[in-house]
Amino acid sequence: MRSYETMYVLSPDLNEDERKGLIERFKNLIVERGGEITNFDEWGKRKLAYPIQKKTEGYYVLMNFNSSPEVSRELERVYRITDGVLRYLIIRTDE
Repeated sequence: MRSYETMYVLSPDLNEDERKGLIERFKNLIVERGGEITNFDEWGKRKLAYPIQKKTEGYYVLMNFNSSPEVSRELERVYRITDGVLRYLIIRTDE
C-alpha cells in the first residue's frame, strides 16, 4: 500500500447535509476498497485565491490515506464526475 494525500474544495453553496454526505462518500470509497484513512482534517470555508465557477469561497478538506494505486485512480474519477467539487489534488507522499 502507498501513502497519499488529497485535498479537495467543495462548493460553498452546498448545505451541511450535502457537504457531509460528499465527505462520507469519499471516505467510504477509500475504506470499502481496502484503504485506510490515516488523517482527516476539515479546514472549513476559506477564501479562494481566484474565482472558480464564479465562486470566491470554498470548503476545504484534507485527507491522508494508505491504499493501492487503483483506489486513488477511482477517487480521482469520482471527484471529476461529482457536482459540488470545485478543485481536487491527490499526491503520493511515500518515497
